[in-house]
Amino acid sequence: MHLCIFEDPFFRKLLPLTWTKPVYHLRCGVTLLADKITAEYPDLSVVYHCREYLSEIMEEEVDSPVNGFEEDSYLMINGRIIWDKDTAQKIDTNRSGFIYCAGDTEVAAVLSAEHSRLLKDHAGKPITLRKLFPALTVEQVDVKEIQYPWDLITRNAEEIQKDFVRLYPKPELHDASYPGAHFLNKSMIHIGRNASIKPGVVLDAENGTIVIDEGAEIMANAVIEGPACIGRDTLVKIGAKIYGGTSIGEVCKVGGEIESSIIHSFSNKQHDGFLGHAYIGQWVNLGAGTNNSDLKNNYSTIRITIDGETVDTGLLFVGLIMGDHSKTGINTMFNTGTAAGVHSNIFGAGFPPKYIPSFSWGGSGGLVEYEFNKAIDTARTVMARRNRQFTDAMERLTGIIFKETAEERAGIIR
Repeated sequence: MHLCIFEDPFFRKLLPLTWTKPVYHLRCGVTLLADKITAEYPDLSVVYHCREYLSEIMEEEVDSPVNGFEEDSYLMINGRIIWDKDTAQKIDTNRSGFIYCAGDTEVAAVLSAEHSRLLKDHAGKPITLRKLFPALTVEQVDVKEIQYPWDLITRNAEEIQKDFVRLYPKPELHDASYPGAHFLNKSMIHIGRNASIKPGVVLDAENGTIVIDEGAEIMANAVIEGPACIGRDTLVKIGAKIYGGTSIGEVCKVGGEIESSIIHSFSNKQHDGFLGHAYIGQWVNLGAGTNNSDLKNNYSTIRITIDGETVDTGLLFVGLIMGDHSKTGINTMFNTGTAAGVHSNIFGAGFPPKYIPSFSWGGSGGLVEYEFNKAIDTARTVMARRNRQFTDAMERLTGIIFKETAEERAGIIR
């Protein structure tokens, strides 16, 4: 049996975050969603299913087959599901011919070699299991799924705690701290090798676990409240205030005040300014003094525009959702529940629109289209600063996204 992590048609509800990556490569807790799935099936070889236009960059990023199906048995798992040991126990991998659903959401399926023949025809297309296999038995299960970007944020604190228990059953405090650093509730703190904890730092794990991954540096007088995760080789600047429910991925630079937010990886929020209940993609830079509101003055629930539809989140706290490769100028202010697409460049006084299409340039005074070649040049330069290459596959993907998002810019950009 092989494990196939697949995308269904509802990846669009996670835009703009999923323009540049499959749903299962989004971050929640310490790890990506895919990592939680593969952790429960260490003996199964993995096949990643994704949209066709993502397959080329996926092949650059993973060692497993992408959209490659053999005539064999498969455990199919929806990449939007938050997987754990309890969820895995609800799926009987010894019984083929079953589709497991949570309401209308297809969670998983166990397919025989005979069933898998149909998968070859749907490589690169979002999968709907019940349409492909209408004769299979449907069984209902209770799971945690990610429907919209804010679900990643609201579940993040719990997932940090769960990932901590799974990844660090025996937490270690490697000899990384200077005199004058303070650890509260040490048993709930893990510090990886070659991390550096400078004088005056407070790691407060009394309300939740804290992970400081390998090579991370926490500069003097920073305060981190659990549950929180600081990724590999990430720098936390002097005096930073990191509140609970925050995950910072690999190779980031962060400072100022951050609360209940996720920064995927390779992104910077180095300076003063507030980021709250936000999800920030990869290769993003937030200029000095950038702030987002995450609570409305009248305390009503927050509405966000996702894929052209305005959705009531039902939540009091939602901040900024920003796609990969976007940037802000100094003192940029974002209103409550703002969604900004990929490769957007936002600057200027006042609040920009609450919906900022991909490849936008401007702010409250109006938006123009960010020229494709300039966006490519900026992305190439930014990645080179981290010794990463903006590959030909990435350029081709960016061109596809530029065309796919042209309609959303129409009527908004002058």
